Amino acid sequence: MKRKVNYVSRRDLKSVKYASYASVAVACILIFVKFFAWHVTGALSLQASLIDSLLDGLASLLNMFAIRQAHRPPDAEHRFGHGKIEAIGALAQSIFIFGSASWLLYEAGNRFIHPESLEKAEVGLWVMVFSVVLTLALVLYQKHVFKKTNSIAIHADSIHYESDLFINISVIIALLGSTFPGMTLLDPLIGAGIAGYILYTAWKVAAQSFDILIDREFSQEDRQKIIQLVLSHPQVLNYHDLRTRSSGTQKFIQIHLEMDGSLTLKAAHNVSHEVILKVQQAFPHTEVLIHEDPSGEIDEHP
Repeated sequence: MKRKVNYVSRRDLKSVKYASYASVAVACILIFVKFFAWHVTGALSLQASLIDSLLDGLASLLNMFAIRQAHRPPDAEHRFGHGKIEAIGALAQSIFIFGSASWLLYEAGNRFIHPESLEKAEVGLWVMVFSVVLTLALVLYQKHVFKKTNSIAIHADSIHYESDLFINISVIIALLGSTFPGMTLLDPLIGAGIAGYILYTAWKVAAQSFDILIDREFSQEDRQKIIQLVLSHPQVLNYHDLRTRSSGTQKFIQIHLEMDGSLTLKAAHNVSHEVILKVQQAFPHTEVLIHEDPSGEIDEHP
């Protein structure tokens, strides 16, 4: 049995933590400026964006806590680490988001029945332009961190703030439209559209988190890539029983290699080590577990 562990580096861990701090800071700023703009204008689309930012703030705080817990090293009671805490945090975020979207749909329906004109729309416009710039900067930073660390919590946050970009732009359109006579329904219409989009993002985050919690296999494309890497070694004759799963930023791959039965234990050990290095180059932050079998003598598993 051969085991090789490749945990998240200290530098990557710091990047994930800093990204979570940045998310909380941006959420707090957006909550403040959007509350001011909504109080001044009374726009439902701004209220929708404010509620979304409030929930983003709560979700970001939850994320920050989950990330701190998830990256604790394995201990005697948690041999595979604490990575799934990230997925639990992301799943909780999706529940918050679903609740906010449901409330916005209710408010939009009420505003359709009782239309209201907006006041001082220009204040809301300036606030939303500022929100777009700040959110875009955060999303670009989060994408950089996710690409480097593969953190599901940061990815979930990034999806939220990506949706915020579209939401903020939609609010700008609603506020611009409200300056024209007969366009009072544009604001609740866009508010309802934002609510629908939020529901969609909540579903995406929930599905991805649930997949991690139930140990769903890697995608077929990734599994095929692992197989190609394994079989590219000249002394690996075949393979069987490939199993994969994820836990936060950590990934786990288990596979049985079939080799010439006349190889010495040391030679088989060296082959396994070379295969592990190949796989880990393609899949960073991965623990690879290999079992060596003589070719043609496959273990039977229940």
